[in-house]
Amino acid sequence: MAFYRSVSLLSKLRNRVVQQPSLTNSVRWLQIQTSSDLDLHSQLKELIPEQQERLKKIKSEYGKIQLGNITVDMVLGGMRGMTGLLWETSLLDPDEGIRFRGLSIPECQKLLPAAKQGGEPLPEGLLWLLLTGKVPTKEQADALSKELRSRASIPDHVYKAIDALPVTAHPMTQFATGVMALQVQSEFSKAYEKGIHKSKYWEPTFEDSLSLIAQVPAVAAYVYRRMYKNGERIPMDDSLDYGGNFAHMLGFDSPEMQELMRLYVVIHSDHEGGNVSAHTGHLVASALSDPYLSFAAALNGLAGPLHGLANQEVLLWIKSVVDECGENITTDQLKDYVWKTLNSGKVVPGFGHGVLRKTDPRYMCQREFALKHLPNDPLFKLVSKLYDVVPPILTELGKVKNPWPNVDAHSGVLLNYYGLTEARYYTVLFGVSRAIGICSQLIWDRALGLPLERPKSVTMEWLETHCKKSA
Repeated sequence: MAFYRSVSLLSKLRNRVVQQPSLTNSVRWLQIQTSSDLDLHSQLKELIPEQQERLKKIKSEYGKIQLGNITVDMVLGGMRGMTGLLWETSLLDPDEGIRFRGLSIPECQKLLPAAKQGGEPLPEGLLWLLLTGKVPTKEQADALSKELRSRASIPDHVYKAIDALPVTAHPMTQFATGVMALQVQSEFSKAYEKGIHKSKYWEPTFEDSLSLIAQVPAVAAYVYRRMYKNGERIPMDDSLDYGGNFAHMLGFDSPEMQELMRLYVVIHSDHEGGNVSAHTGHLVASALSDPYLSFAAALNGLAGPLHGLANQEVLLWIKSVVDECGENITTDQLKDYVWKTLNSGKVVPGFGHGVLRKTDPRYMCQREFALKHLPNDPLFKLVSKLYDVVPPILTELGKVKNPWPNVDAHSGVLLNYYGLTEARYYTVLFGVSRAIGICSQLIWDRALGLPLERPKSVTMEWLETHCKKSA
């Protein structure tokens, strides 16, 4: 992880930098935590001054260097392709996919601590990695898990706020309402009202962020139990980790479902800063809104059909295929159904991506999970057929830059297999996961003193005038 290579020589945490020769096709140098310090806050306190100085140096030495040219197409195309955000916790490569602090998803699966030998990575380990740039020990991940459990109790007024909504309200509406109700406990808001110095902003932000990350699974589980299980709440199990507890509070105690939830939370946690939910959280927080307000705004962006809501659309579409053609659909029948969808003016949900130009690694790790645990599931077999059928059709169509499946193409089938069949709820799972990435970056936003975000907008008349002059 290049961002923190210099830290290993200076930090008092006694990190060692080692090469991981066991990682296929990887020559990346990784920082492996060897410190006995289990306190995440103290580690950040060590790291932040060095990174503040690094940012100052970048600004003073390279502040006037251009990163690219802005075209009219970019302005009219949703700012697609513009480089305009600092986002430390992850980086998305069009070919490699997402890297969390420099680590690919397969590397995270091999290096991050797991609940059991050879199991899926713990979300707590990923949170430690995103915040510090270091792979934690199992003891550090367990200590963070304990810390999150200690912060996870939900005030009664949060449940009452959710209960004020119709039980038929969309799960994301209920979830965002619960997050907003948590806001009254914000330590950042209290500290700001008392006049905290801006150099200390990151500390109450850290407190809010850890509490928010800790509490969202319980809020999300309550929404699920309220809507689909007669409102019967399941208390947290102090023996379980973050992902395992989330599955448990939803009502799923299968060890495989707990493993799936650990994997799900990790791979959905962060996807650099330009996607709608991440950018929204960053934008709102840049006005010094506290983490609760910022994350609630991010959830409202995630609820859009072109972002997080897509995961429910995938499973509903797959089930429509089965309803019309049966589970034993032939390849030719599937091709006909895909063309029928496209010719009706709709998209095939779960295929294509705004940045990626290859199959999403998040899709592939879910496929590997399915091959290991549910190879004979009919819906998984259908998803596998779609992987063969859809990309050539989209390529033939000639309008799609990336015809390959994305993360949403697979997650619903896995959840459905283990009994979480309510597709309308799936975006809430995405929201719980995304809290880890958005809040990790928000802590660093405050630590680095990033400013209010305020890009310049123009009118069509301005564009026409400017382009005529430039012609």
